[in-house]
Amino acid sequence: MRIKYDPETDTLSIRLREEPVADSEYLEGKGIVLDYNEKNEVIGMEILGWSRFQKSGQEIALELAS
Repeated sequence: MRIKYDPETDTLSIRLREEPVADSEYLEGKGIVLDYNEKNEVIGMEILGWSRFQKSGQEIALELAS
């Protein structure tokens, strides 16, 4: 899994699998793009306008369960 924030575009990208993106779907009104592989499985997502979800100066905690 790879998580990346781009401050220039204010986009948080979450890549679940390192596979080619076969298709993408924009969720209207939510500012979210889902990326699918050839099997129509979600392999990633982009959250557009990420800063609207985050308070100023707030850190992001990431917890991964194994």
